[in-house]
Amino acid sequence: MCTFVCKLCVHIKNETLMFDYSKDGITVSAMLDTRRGTATGEYPAKIRVTYRRDRKYYSTGKCLSIEDWEKLPTSKARTMIDTKESIGNSFNHVRNAIEELSFRGDFTLDALNQRLKAASCETVNIAFKAKIANLKDNDQIGNMIVYDNVLKGIERFAGEKIRLDSITPDWLRRYEKFLRNEGKTSTSIGIHMRTLRAIFNSAKRAGNVKESQYPFGADKYVIQSGEGRKMALTLEQIGQIARYDDGSRATAKYRDYWMFLYLCNGVNVADFVKLKYSNIEDGEIYFVRQKTERTAKSRKEVQVSITEPVQRIITTWGNRIGQDTYIFPILNGGEDAISIKRKTQYLTRAINRRMADIGEKLSLGNISTYTARHSFATVLKRSGANIAYISESLGHSDLRTTENYLASFEKEERIKNAELLTKYKEYGK
Repeated sequence: MCTFVCKLCVHIKNETLMFDYSKDGITVSAMLDTRRGTATGEYPAKIRVTYRRDRKYYSTGKCLSIEDWEKLPTSKARTMIDTKESIGNSFNHVRNAIEELSFRGDFTLDALNQRLKAASCETVNIAFKAKIANLKDNDQIGNMIVYDNVLKGIERFAGEKIRLDSITPDWLRRYEKFLRNEGKTSTSIGIHMRTLRAIFNSAKRAGNVKESQYPFGADKYVIQSGEGRKMALTLEQIGQIARYDDGSRATAKYRDYWMFLYLCNGVNVADFVKLKYSNIEDGEIYFVRQKTERTAKSRKEVQVSITEPVQRIITTWGNRIGQDTYIFPILNGGEDAISIKRKTQYLTRAINRRMADIGEKLSLGNISTYTARHSFATVLKRSGANIAYISESLGHSDLRTTENYLASFEKEERIKNAELLTKYKEYGK
């Protein structure tokens, strides 16, 4: 069965964009409805649900020209990215309703209409669930876990049906107090609030929140900066770590993994676990940071020279050489995105536990994988390396990011040097 809409849309490339879902005879797609355009030559983007040869269409609130619709999947323009995300949220909203009805065995198109009508006043919970589904579909598992954890915190505080317009600056201040009473740090509270603000920003762009209802910003609720957690080690301290040996094979392995992170441009654990022998060419390791792979305008490779200590770590703890083999035995190649994330988190915790113990034994304070990256950057900075080189080595997209990244360490150095000026007090005793 082909409707009039399909006949009109047949010439449009990528009619259903990247949003498609099919299960139990129900098909859901995002599409451009060309039956009636606007005076500016745009058409409404809709969510089409097909079941038993019958179809229903649900508005996304977005209109695009045919040309823009074709560009939407790959466009890097901010407005187009926002539009795609808004359409994705509408798609996931409809899909979630279908899955709930199907799970209960109650699905019909009429039941779907009633379900969506009841949820027409979008709640924070629905917005979060749509975002989580979108992140999962795009294998952005780290962000998905963050949004899921924040949603659970919000629901512990205020339940499962929180209207967007019920969240006020006072509500946010009470939620902050609730999180503190749960034992959350300022850093963790900041993550919760910035994640909730991102949901509000999307809702505002979609027209679901008026400017007068927006609860964040000056004279409203201001998100506090997190606690400082940046600590860079000196070369002498790193040397102490490299030589540390308590006779345990596990300690030696995780110490060496940490040293590899430090020596290899402060590589993140998420990138470390994915390194393969195919990433090695002419004595260097080439990789693209997972964190910026989706957001950077151009694919930026990080290059790492394989020094003698790096090669020793690979030889000691790595897999046997194979072109498509992972360098280190963390992944086996058969994992999905969620399994990869879980293994990465487990390894990060294992390294951090051992390094915290080493830091205590050596009186260096708490040491983590985070410390390795910051130590790499600051050792180069203190040694007089060009900031452009440091930026390139870290895989940053621009120098401003690197300058901001290093600013706190430069303050640390100023404080230390200022304290040296008061050493004269010791001589008067």
